[in-house]
Amino acid sequence: MTTEQTTSRTSLAVVLAAGEGTRMKSPRPKVLHEIGGRSLIAHALAAVTADGGGVAVVVGPGQDAVVAAAEAFAPGAAFYVQNERRGTAHAVLAARAALAPDDVPDDVVVAFADTPLVTPETVKRLRAALASGAAVAVLGFRPRDPSGYGRLIVDGNGALVAIREERDATAAERAVTLCNSGLMAFAGRTALAILERIGDDNAKREFYLTDAVAVARAMGLAAVTLETSEDEVRGVNTQAQLAEAEAVLQGRLRARAHAEGVTMVAPEHVHLCADTCLGRGVVIEPYVVFGPGVTVEDDVVIRAFCHLEGAHVGRGARVGPYARLRPGAVLEGDVHVGNFVEVKAARLAPGVKANHLAYIGDARVGAGTNIGAGTITCNYDGYRKHLTEIGAGTFVGSNSTLVAPIRIGERAYVAAGSVVTAEVPADAVAFGRSRQVNKDGFASRLRALLKSGRT
Repeated sequence: MTTEQTTSRTSLAVVLAAGEGTRMKSPRPKVLHEIGGRSLIAHALAAVTADGGGVAVVVGPGQDAVVAAAEAFAPGAAFYVQNERRGTAHAVLAARAALAPDDVPDDVVVAFADTPLVTPETVKRLRAALASGAAVAVLGFRPRDPSGYGRLIVDGNGALVAIREERDATAAERAVTLCNSGLMAFAGRTALAILERIGDDNAKREFYLTDAVAVARAMGLAAVTLETSEDEVRGVNTQAQLAEAEAVLQGRLRARAHAEGVTMVAPEHVHLCADTCLGRGVVIEPYVVFGPGVTVEDDVVIRAFCHLEGAHVGRGARVGPYARLRPGAVLEGDVHVGNFVEVKAARLAPGVKANHLAYIGDARVGAGTNIGAGTITCNYDGYRKHLTEIGAGTFVGSNSTLVAPIRIGERAYVAAGSVVTAEVPADAVAFGRSRQVNKDGFASRLRALLKSGRT
């Protein structure tokens, strides 16, 4: 069956997010910790919603923050509460209403919110196995150390027979290296029947999703396993595992950027976000951090030690070194933002130059304008933010203070060292500084006074 045929099938993703993750030792819910600027649950949702379909998220009691985060990423998701923690199958059945609608989905994919590195391509593979006739498809992997993992037991024909927890496995079964990742998919027409037949005949009296394979086999249904890498199914339960998952994701993001024509001088020292969008011919020097929401168009150079978040950088722009672009910063084509320049909620039109030591916040700067070193827009009065408008072709001298709200017209000049508090008309020169006074010969007298201590 082709990918097009597979993805045309209706699907429901059930994402389990009820775990507390106490080993994270953090007041933040485990699945709201982030890698690549995106929460763990958002990564899981991205994988299972890439081809559309319904989403059911199972949460624990009182997890309002998790619900809010998931809803923001997947607005159409339905939420179900697992009031008692009685195992993974019990968690899936908390979403029973989604599994037994009038229009039963073709495929039901069960994913975990703390397993953020699963790709949409792998979800497609699981669904393709269902489309080929399997009732259950389980994702397996071969870890470097299989200790502690459940083993996937297959027969001589390669069919999946059972998932055996290590404590219940025979010596021969413990020698199996193919392990259970937890991620699985069910044919929609039999999913609920399988899940409802899973019992709690175990020491903890819980209902385990892993028993679905044996139940399906007992019902005369086919179960299969697919294999992926250990990195893709890394679970996150500790801060150390969070860092490991971040490292894997950064490797993926950098590889994708390279494939799309981005040059990174030292890729190991560039931090990308899951949604970072980089054009062709972009050059990124070391120690650059991309926060969420950054788009960089073609032929941009980002020099070392820059931080960008929520910013759009136009074609041919030059950024840094040591520049900071905060949310709402828009640099249009051929803008130059240099060392120790910060831009926030401001649009710089084509050809603007702010090469040194400036703060441009809540501003609109016209094409071809030059912002001198030490210039700041005073945008905040302690209560509200105010807009600074600077026309095209304007020259703002060094060490100028622009007190918003203010407008500076096109082709105007602002003299260096000015404090500008009123509108500057087009083609005018603004002097907003005290007149200089020189006292001839007074320097020697001042030194004498200072030396004597009589000042």
